[in-house]
Amino acid sequence: MTPQPHPDAGAAVKAADRAHVFHSWSAQDLIDPLAVAGAEGSYFWDYDGKRYLDFTSGLVFTNIGYQHPKVVAAIQEQAATMTTFAPAFAVEARSEAARLIAERTPGDLDKIFFTNGGADAVEHAVRMARLHTGRPKVLAAYRSYHGGTQQAVNITGDPRRWASDSGSAGVVHFWAPFLYRSRFYSETEEQETARALEHLETTIAFEGPGTVAAIVLETIPGTAGIMVPPPGYLAGVRELCDRYGIVFVLDEVMAGFGRTGEWFAADLFDVTPDLMTFAKGVNSGYVPLGGVAISGEIAETFAKRPYPGGLTYSGHPLACAAAVATINVMAEEGVVENAKRLGETVVGPALTELAERHPSVGEVRGVGMFWALDLVKNRETREPLVPYNAAGEANAPMAAFAAAAKQHGLWPFVNMNRTHVVPPCNVTEAELKEGLAALDAALTVADEYTA
Repeated sequence: MTPQPHPDAGAAVKAADRAHVFHSWSAQDLIDPLAVAGAEGSYFWDYDGKRYLDFTSGLVFTNIGYQHPKVVAAIQEQAATMTTFAPAFAVEARSEAARLIAERTPGDLDKIFFTNGGADAVEHAVRMARLHTGRPKVLAAYRSYHGGTQQAVNITGDPRRWASDSGSAGVVHFWAPFLYRSRFYSETEEQETARALEHLETTIAFEGPGTVAAIVLETIPGTAGIMVPPPGYLAGVRELCDRYGIVFVLDEVMAGFGRTGEWFAADLFDVTPDLMTFAKGVNSGYVPLGGVAISGEIAETFAKRPYPGGLTYSGHPLACAAAVATINVMAEEGVVENAKRLGETVVGPALTELAERHPSVGEVRGVGMFWALDLVKNRETREPLVPYNAAGEANAPMAAFAAAAKQHGLWPFVNMNRTHVVPPCNVTEAELKEGLAALDAALTVADEYTA
């Protein structure tokens, strides 16, 4: 579709937004949201007719891009048949979505509890773990994000937690592995794995193994920086959980449904958790949907004992119909395989080449359509391009980089000192090369801030 300018309509949309919409994670008077006129595939455009290649996939959820006709048709068909129905009943779209998800989850994660999104999926996974074990505490990593609701944001390990941290949520944070900025003075992946696992086991020991209900980890942390765990780490966490009777929860809200070139990132590490959360890519975000995939053992806990939790819109028919269509589209069109192939043959090599030419790039890391560039002032010292949790003038280098990317028609995903490369999983090679060329141009702006 060729975008057509409609500036008056855009001005009206912007005026209504500024008058009435309260935006998340924002100081309301300091933001200037772009008025979006439309979206299709890997692109969206504004009311001035300017088109952007979306390297954010929305908020890393449009895994099959915008407006896929088969998913749009499935939503329309479901709306014409049964728009909504209460969650206590067996409904075809809900049953089929659960079946298709369970077919793809690792191990025996065959029971699916549907939620409205990722944060409440994490909330319910933690509740299940506590009820299953009878223990109060949850261990979670720094450099993580698990959602904005009360329990999920307390589990989160980045600054978005601070304003809501009650100090009484029963959450203990620990350091997960990240060799580029190691907290363990490691020089190799083997050292980082061994030392991170030793640190985690020590944390368990000092907190009291009998008090820990769950360890919650993003399989591959997303907005915290896409730090792919080193070999053996997740298997080691699985072993610690087994040894101490702790429920292992993997958060696949961002990494799941093809993002890493596998249906779930857990498949990359041959690890099966006890509970696994999902959302976002399950239906490309077309209708809000999330959930918890539950192991047989934990499901058995609630076989004769009621599970004390639920949501009015759990397994909403429109959302589930979108999930069925999305999963079928991904299978039929080879979307997961596309993410894997282009990650290996295009994105990885291209980002490595950019890093060699741009002094602002300290490290490239990722897999599939899930990549990050760690931007630095100095490659030798690894000083971040902007300070941790920078704002205002301190964040000027990242703001200038983002503005340059948009000027070149690329909508970037920036967070702290990182830019993420997370386009739709069915992005084409030509679209990737277009976006990578724009990223190349924007990095010259970041280079101006290096020492």
